[in-house]
Amino acid sequence: MSDTVTPGADDVAGTIAGFITDRFPQAELSDDQDIFALGYINSLFAMELVMFVERTFSLTIPNQELAIDNFRTVAAMTALVGRLRPAVAAGGAG
Repeated sequence: MSDTVTPGADDVAGTIAGFITDRFPQAELSDDQDIFALGYINSLFAMELVMFVERTFSLTIPNQELAIDNFRTVAAMTALVGRLRPAVAAGGAG
């Protein structure tokens, strides 16, 4: 057993949504809402979002995963974290 606690998808989604709503308190955000279409995201915040996900969930997002569709919604970012975690947990070469 590992002493590292791995948050579930709901925790991941809540953490990501919290980061966005902390920055934009006026945002009423659902997990499948396109945050780019809402107009809150500019290129600087997009980079902050990438760095937040990497730092918070202790992973590195490979270049091929830096597509806008992976960051368009809270649900998409949650799925991205879920996809990248097995490689981290398995100790895959990086």
